[in-house]
Amino acid sequence: MTTPTLSVEELQKRACETIEKRKKEIVGLAQQVLANPEAGFRETKTAQLVSQKFQELGVQHESGLALTGLKGRIPGGAGPGPTVAVIGELDSLVVTEHPNADPDTGAAHACGHHCQIGMMLGATMGLLTPEVVAQLSGVIVPFAVPAEEFIEVEQRLEMRDQGKLEFLGGKQELIRLGEFDDVDIAMMCHTASDMGERKFAMGGTSNGHVVKFVRYTGVGAHAGSLPHRGVNALNAASFAIQAINALRETHRADDTVRIHGIMTKGGEAVSAVPSDVRLEWRVRSSTPKVVVENSRAVDRCFKAGALAVGASVNITTIPGYLPMRHDSKLQDIFRRTAVGLLGEQATLVMPARRNRGGSTDMGDLSHLIPACHPYASGAVGPGHSKEYVITDYETAVIVPAKIMAMVVIDLLADGAKRAKEVKAHHRPLMTKQAYIKFQREQAEVVEFDGAA
Repeated sequence: MTTPTLSVEELQKRACETIEKRKKEIVGLAQQVLANPEAGFRETKTAQLVSQKFQELGVQHESGLALTGLKGRIPGGAGPGPTVAVIGELDSLVVTEHPNADPDTGAAHACGHHCQIGMMLGATMGLLTPEVVAQLSGVIVPFAVPAEEFIEVEQRLEMRDQGKLEFLGGKQELIRLGEFDDVDIAMMCHTASDMGERKFAMGGTSNGHVVKFVRYTGVGAHAGSLPHRGVNALNAASFAIQAINALRETHRADDTVRIHGIMTKGGEAVSAVPSDVRLEWRVRSSTPKVVVENSRAVDRCFKAGALAVGASVNITTIPGYLPMRHDSKLQDIFRRTAVGLLGEQATLVMPARRNRGGSTDMGDLSHLIPACHPYASGAVGPGHSKEYVITDYETAVIVPAKIMAMVVIDLLADGAKRAKEVKAHHRPLMTKQAYIKFQREQAEVVEFDGAA
């Protein structure tokens, strides 16, 4: 008996019905990740949960990619076609005061990545509806990726020194390893708390950035009786920070420059002249060119601090992320799908130049293949703060799971006609080889002796 061919709309309806039936389970998965937060490249419990769920769903997958990533593979039943990745990020931040923070590590999902894992798994469940997957041409890749939040840089540098990693962001490293070589189109959704009455938003862009790990070395001495025998590394760092602040008047508004950081070590004891001071800094801007310009300016400031007091400084520059570039045809499919599900008034399309100021390694991927990174509401409080919590899991998890499942169906149904159109229309800004070369060129270690 021949199975009747269903329309795209009917396939989407069936997938959404599956997600609706399993929404308690899907939200529960997100909340389970929330209760077990783990920072980047250490998301072992979260990865184990995703692997367990893939096994239950019958999804063949690889694990241990870029240490903790998992990549599934679901062939469509209607024959060959493009490969579409549905991405969720495994990692948390470290926000010790967050209500859901791990009491031992301070890790906390203050950016909503737990919802991403829920929505990725939810979309996968919808797409696995037998009559749906049977009519899709191509391959669906549910992909749980590590380490989007570029934090704990000193620990990641140790991993690099041990040969475990080269690039210190999850998608960066997965690109280098070739795990996106067989992916034609990629998508993911992120929660947001600043959307007003809107439930789903797309468009805009993000900042690119580079990362700095800076170590000042001075000379220790008794801070009370022999301060003249010491070289104060903390003063060197303080001078550098003031110099960086003095750069602000040189930043053009259109460049969306954000230069910020933290001190991870400020000395050993208050009674000793600090001789070992460490900083973790971020240089962000709207284009790679301006990031490079400001990176050089910031290095001058770090050197100036060392010169002022006669300390030495080691400046390690680490390749960061590229600005987000949404594929116009893919974004239009998202817009049409969101409007159909939620209505015009609940859907926002931001202009291409609207820069949210943050950075994401989805930007790196978007320079290589067609990609889209919309936002779903459901959170309150500023992102990356103790106030950022999910208050509406229906909107933050279930809605984007349905939308991504519907977009994948639109792409891969009807002989994958739309996916082929997206691929044919897309013009990548970089090849993989050019991307890796560019990122490696950003990596640099500068030694400067202010006493020389």
